[in-house]
Amino acid sequence: MAWSKYKTEYIDSDRSPAGSLWVMKPLWKVFRFFCKTVVHRPVTILYPYEKMWMPENYRGRPGLRFDRCVACGMCAKMCPTACIKLVETEDASGQKVMRPQINLGRCAMCGYCAEYCPLDAMTVTPEFELAEYTREDLIYGPKRLAYEGATEKMEIHLEQTLMSDIKNGNSERRISPFKTDRPVLDASKCISCKKCEKVCPVKAVKMVEHGVNEKGRPILYPEFNNDACICCENCVEDCPKDALRINEVL
Repeated sequence: MAWSKYKTEYIDSDRSPAGSLWVMKPLWKVFRFFCKTVVHRPVTILYPYEKMWMPENYRGRPGLRFDRCVACGMCAKMCPTACIKLVETEDASGQKVMRPQINLGRCAMCGYCAEYCPLDAMTVTPEFELAEYTREDLIYGPKRLAYEGATEKMEIHLEQTLMSDIKNGNSERRISPFKTDRPVLDASKCISCKKCEKVCPVKAVKMVEHGVNEKGRPILYPEFNNDACICCENCVEDCPKDALRINEVL
């Protein structure tokens, strides 16, 4: 019974004149589309001689504003493909500084580096034609990442709505977590190693003396300049005793 039903529905129907005309349906659609493009302008463009317009906020390759960068490393931390690393280079005055280098052969062009940059030093660009002959040519150094004519529309701002604002009926307010979240010290764990002060890229940490210990040595605790802090979490990650944590404002 199953075979006879299959033979009747598929094999015999294909042998009928009506069943053999199924191929005409897609051909008819192609013919209608051809007639439409003869009268009107074609939907295709003569690439690469003609190119489509790209908006300024198109997520192409990442760009870098060299002077804004403070080498906090947020872009390298948040990159999902681990294609960003900080390398040593020279600034305009000839001093050695750390700046991001990107392997565009692995870059997903997701824009996370621009979104999580607290100073908007990383941006997106409308450049997407990145073909090279070797993989080494796809490694963009800090100077090569610079994009002339970067605008505010190429910045991606990470903003959120606080739960406290929602409870107060101000659900439309948006604020960056880099402006609200700050490090908090657990003084009982601090050993005054000054590591947090050394790794802060914006010099927002200062070690202040708070008396002396039983051996007569000064007790130093970090104090934070909340106006200068960009919440890069370098002090939290490099603290050897986990004496620091980020206080998330809710």
